[in-house]
Amino acid sequence: MKQVSSRVVYRNQWMTVREDQVQRPDGSPGIYGVVEKPDFALVLPRWSRGFWMVEQFRYPVGRRAWEFPQGGWGAGKGGDQTALARQELAEETGLRAGKMTHLGHLYEAYGYSTQGFDVYLATELAEGEPNREATEQDMVHRAVTDDEITAMLRGGDIVDAPSLAALTLYRLL
Repeated sequence: MKQVSSRVVYRNQWMTVREDQVQRPDGSPGIYGVVEKPDFALVLPRWSRGFWMVEQFRYPVGRRAWEFPQGGWGAGKGGDQTALARQELAEETGLRAGKMTHLGHLYEAYGYSTQGFDVYLATELAEGEPNREATEQDMVHRAVTDDEITAMLRGGDIVDAPSLAALTLYRLL
């Protein structure tokens, strides 16, 4: 596939949306809408019988759901992904990890977005107070057992694709 032209159709501090005209291998024209977003980090905070998870309202889908702590650098910021994972874990749950293990790099929705994410397993956890951003003020967190996670998956309480993919990476260990 060859890009013929590209134009930005929308931009804000979190994302850019562009429209690309392409030429397919057979020579026929095509179009792609691409969402450009910076990569993020997702953390699996493991305790002896399960994981710590967070629940919050997600505006685009209009519902609350459980997920693993995750987030990206703010606009105009950047740095080491492991440092980002530690920051998000502490910010959202108050937890500090004695050990952080990188499990892999995945893409959130590579059919239309450039955004990827690094998955980390956090162990040797110490509890503290969360320091959430204004957009996270309705967030709650708690320790969830492995059996509860299975029930939450079956019950539709965990619907975040990156969280499900991260859990799959963990289960492959």
